[in-house]
Amino acid sequence: MSVNVNRSVLDQFYRYKMPRIIAKVEGKGNGIKTVIVNMTDVAKSLNRPPTYPTKFFGCELGAQTQFDAKNDRFIVNGSHEANKLQDMLDGFIRKFVLCPECDNPETDLHINAKKQTIGNSCKACGYRGMLDTRHKLCTFILRNPPEDTGSAKKKEKKSKKKDKENGSSDGEAGNHNDIDAPDAVDGDDDDEDWAEETTEEAQQRRMEEISAHAKNLTLSEELEKPLEERVNLFYNFVKQKKEDGAIDSSDKEILAEAERLDVKDTAPLILTELLMDENIRDQIKKYKRHFLRFTHNNKKAQKYLLGGFECLVKLHQAQLLPRVPIILKDLYDADLLEEDVILAWAEKVSKKYVSKELAKEIHAKAAPFVKWLKEAEEESEGSGGEEEEDEDNVEVVYSPSARELKVETVKPEKLAEDEDDLDIDAI
Repeated sequence: MSVNVNRSVLDQFYRYKMPRIIAKVEGKGNGIKTVIVNMTDVAKSLNRPPTYPTKFFGCELGAQTQFDAKNDRFIVNGSHEANKLQDMLDGFIRKFVLCPECDNPETDLHINAKKQTIGNSCKACGYRGMLDTRHKLCTFILRNPPEDTGSAKKKEKKSKKKDKENGSSDGEAGNHNDIDAPDAVDGDDDDEDWAEETTEEAQQRRMEEISAHAKNLTLSEELEKPLEERVNLFYNFVKQKKEDGAIDSSDKEILAEAERLDVKDTAPLILTELLMDENIRDQIKKYKRHFLRFTHNNKKAQKYLLGGFECLVKLHQAQLLPRVPIILKDLYDADLLEEDVILAWAEKVSKKYVSKELAKEIHAKAAPFVKWLKEAEEESEGSGGEEEEDEDNVEVVYSPSARELKVETVKPEKLAEDEDDLDIDAI
């Protein structure tokens, strides 16, 4: 059975597929090992040598690896289940296959052995950048570049192989154990130095890439940490993006980091603290896409967003407390909060995020909007004629001068055919 190369994409018609890993455990005791039966086919789907994901497994598991390309045997010492290796392969794909800009797997690696750098280029969006070479696998890649690095050199190597068929070629095609194999390509001085831009902007971009990818290096360790520590890691990640001035276009990266740390539900609480202040009404519009990636069809995340909103009111009480109902309506109109979540929140005053006294004040201020929600729901259930249509088509608006809610009749908007099919990227 095949699966999507990027398994976070759930579309069954996704064009990039790969075979599921088939693992076979052999031997006993200290000699036990796991043979990845179809590693060649899996690697072919990723456009990477089969030694790369095999070695990646060894790095992540702290296990020795063995490669026998002639007999199509790729081995990781120890007993490992196929499902575990499949999950680990997702990490390899994220770090060494998917384009960091468009998530497309049609990428190529470019090795510069002289400068010890690994470039990455995407055929889909044209992205060109550098990989973070601190992962252990990068040492192996630098010593064993992909066979297609430099088409001219590839042809030259083939011609040399024909002249040396009996002897030296065995050293290249035979068994390889671990990362101490000799360089597969010599004289990389002639390689096109396409990725080494020296402008200040290019250097800054490379630093951002290194910072982003470095977060993934200790994935297994970080997931074992308590929720509080993982939330703090996520907080620092978002804060860094904000300080670097990259927050506006980092919504996908922020989502990926939250998923990596398994804090997707609590993320809106952090985003509210870092991205919003007394100017929350403008910021709801500005960062709508960032929040939707977490709150869309996720009621738990919406509850955390309400918690973050309460904390924000506490910090800017003078400015925001009088505006509670209109801000809630902004969140509702932006599809960041669903009606039933707001109504459930309004039913119970909680001191989880703010004092009981302030929570009561917030709920009291929210009462007009909550009442409007309930009445609108009741009116929509009881359909009527033209007179009732005018009553249904009302909107609660905020008057800056009076600082209070008032009702206005508006033209009804045509509802989308399927509200669940929300294209967040198009926002």
